[in-house]
Amino acid sequence: MAEDVVERALVPAVPAGGARRDRLGRLRSRAAPYVLVAPFFLLFGAFGLFPLVATAWTSLFRVELTAPEAREWVGAHNYARLLTDGFFWNALANTVLIGLLATVPQLLLALGAAHLLDARLRGRLFFRVAALAPYATSVAAATLVFALFYGRDQGMVNWAIGLVGLDPVDWQNGPWASKFAVASIVIWRWTGYNALIYLAAMRTIPPELYEAAALDGASRGRRFWHVTLPGLRPALAFTGIVSTIGAVQLFGEPLLFSSGAGASGGADHQYQTLGLYLYEQGWVNLHLGRAAAIAWAMLLLLVVVFGLVRLGRGKGARR
Repeated sequence: MAEDVVERALVPAVPAGGARRDRLGRLRSRAAPYVLVAPFFLLFGAFGLFPLVATAWTSLFRVELTAPEAREWVGAHNYARLLTDGFFWNALANTVLIGLLATVPQLLLALGAAHLLDARLRGRLFFRVAALAPYATSVAAATLVFALFYGRDQGMVNWAIGLVGLDPVDWQNGPWASKFAVASIVIWRWTGYNALIYLAAMRTIPPELYEAAALDGASRGRRFWHVTLPGLRPALAFTGIVSTIGAVQLFGEPLLFSSGAGASGGADHQYQTLGLYLYEQGWVNLHLGRAAAIAWAMLLLLVVVFGLVRLGRGKGARR
């Protein structure tokens, strides 16, 4: 007992102010991570979450752009109307077709371009910068140039196919020709961007894998198939997801492709995408409630597509 009293006497007492400072220091150290990430969540809430929730709320009303304060509750009527709307299903079909015509060739060409850029070529830096130039070009400028390029009477494409004896094609009014023309603009703009992503991913593949494959007698093609492609799986998944989202949101290229067509996507709506149909309903016909419902339908479409892909990959992995 006496020894405990002596030890307490020898140990200096901690002032009350020092204990308070220690508690404040521990509180600051625990709160510091939350303070550092708070600006991101504030910006995300203001510019990401709030517009998403506001769009969902607006889709439940009949509201016009000219009188946004005069809204009428209709519940799920705007969504039910889409199920019987022929223009919506036409825009959905056009979006899927143009997306396939643009995404598949785009990614294949990007993969081949990345494989060539990865080789030891003279002026590799120049070719890499040139590959990125279309991505840096304005959507409006590129689309207007392609519109002249695909002109029916004075377009260079019809001039070229006329040299081989083929009849001119009405690229802006043909049901399939117009889709191919719009898809070609997307291919031109995004192939180089995806190629540089694949090129960067190729540089992360260990060279020892190529050396081991070469010692086993694998040809250059087999090395690409069995070493390069497996190493590019994360990059392939990323570009596939981004390209799919871009295809569903396709707007600028079809809007500017044909002068006078505007949001209708051609005289017969032959290349009107979901993005154009949303714009037509909200800012041409002034139906904000319908436009909001279309926006959420586009989001649900992406969720369904990625969900099916995830489900298919899960079944394949179990097998």
